[in-house]
Amino acid sequence: EFILLGLSDTRELQVLFFTFFFLAYAMVLLGNLLIIVTVRTDPKLSSPMYFLLCNLSFIDICCTSVTSPRMLVDLLSQRKAIAFEDCIAQLFFLHFVGASEMFLLSVMAYDRYTAICKPLHYTAIMSRQVCWVLVSACWAGGFLHSIVQTLLTIQLPFCGPNTIDNYFCDVPPVIRLACTDIYITEWLMVSNSGLISLVCFLVLVTSYTFILVTIRVRFTEGNWKALSTCASHVMVVTLFFVPCIFIYLRPFSTFPSDKHICVICTVFSPVMNPLIYTLRNNEVKASMWKLWKRCR
Repeated sequence: EFILLGLSDTRELQVLFFTFFFLAYAMVLLGNLLIIVTVRTDPKLSSPMYFLLCNLSFIDICCTSVTSPRMLVDLLSQRKAIAFEDCIAQLFFLHFVGASEMFLLSVMAYDRYTAICKPLHYTAIMSRQVCWVLVSACWAGGFLHSIVQTLLTIQLPFCGPNTIDNYFCDVPPVIRLACTDIYITEWLMVSNSGLISLVCFLVLVTSYTFILVTIRVRFTEGNWKALSTCASHVMVVTLFFVPCIFIYLRPFSTFPSDKHICVICTVFSPVMNPLIYTLRNNEVKASMWKLWKRCR
């Protein structure tokens, strides 16, 4: 088994963290479920953008559910132990949904690029069949990435220290507990997780650069609305990708600040997504209001 040190060993802070993260987890579940139900019940929200948004909400629920329930239990426990099998399972599902979200955000950026830069061909390029293929490819890519990370981890011998300075099991702190030289394994994992994070981030930056150039050339009211939508996506990208690049795009020397940075992409990013996509989108807000009146 492994011992998770968590975010703090001070009892008062643990109670404070429990209250905060419980409310954050509830917001993630309720907010993203509301988005999914709203998109699925309103025929007006049938465009590819909302289809991808619905999938992003589902991934956010999965991503935060991998780490938050365990963290909440540990915050109220004296001994924060996790079995080796449970640790590997958490590591697998975290990288599965995390990589899937990276790929999906890249697809969403491509969707906005097509809608703004190639509006006349948008319906042909982003048909429902194409959207399903792209989303399936995101999940398949996430699974392939995660299975590689997991296989590289479980083949290591663990026979010494078992203390993880984090609130969940992740590749960097876990493999450093192995009783063998992990130099090659470190670089294999950096080339996997780190390069995926960096490449997806560069694809996103490139897409939004083309969008900004297009909007500058032919500025209209519709493009202003599209720019507002893209700004929301950029906020999500910044919250999610910057911590991932910082943690994974380097040899796995762990810093005390890593676990606090992980909070951004495992808690804050899923919390912000419903707020960003609902409060900044009049169509979604109108559909939610109609759903609320229908359910009263």
